Amino acid sequence: MAEVKLAAQVRAEFGKGAARRARRADLVPAVIYGHGAEPKHVAIHNHALMMALKTPNVLIRLDVDGKDELVIPKAVQREAIRGFLVHVDFLAVKKGEKVTVEVPILTEGDLAPGANLLEHLLNTLPIEAEATHIPESVTVSIAGLNAGDSVQAKDITLPAGSTLAVDEDAVVLQVVAAQAEAPEPAADGDASAEG
Repeated sequence: MAEVKLAAQVRAEFGKGAARRARRADLVPAVIYGHGAEPKHVAIHNHALMMALKTPNVLIRLDVDGKDELVIPKAVQREAIRGFLVHVDFLAVKKGEKVTVEVPILTEGDLAPGANLLEHLLNTLPIEAEATHIPESVTVSIAGLNAGDSVQAKDITLPAGSTLAVDEDAVVLQVVAAQAEAPEPAADGDASAEG
């Protein structure tokens, strides 16, 4: 997993007004939690943070006034309509430390021929992994699956050093038969003779 380095500055002001001023200055208010320490309130350049957050569970090395902090995003708040970053909560981590994260589930292969649909019951898989080796995603083969088949969490091959953080019998994907729509009955008045 790649590590992204970003600069952050300590915030001395708190509250809505301070957060709005930070956003007007193209900064995103953020808080760093973890390891029993007092939360650190920081601000990070908007564009750089937005680009870093395009990778799920990205490992970020924040330069907070000359001191490095290794963090992962835990909660990202975005503005509902335009999608810009409003606030980010980070979890401080250390090399070798295990963290619980949710990684995207990707599929590969084709279902068995027929009118079958793939239903995702989970879009992400909760796993526990070493903070500096969080996988970007897990891949599930759906090749040849028929209606009625399912994939459970225990069936997914995890990267080395990762373990499930969900019940191993949890259904992740299932294949369902497509429902054919019944033809609509003709209305009684449609068959009347013209003229």
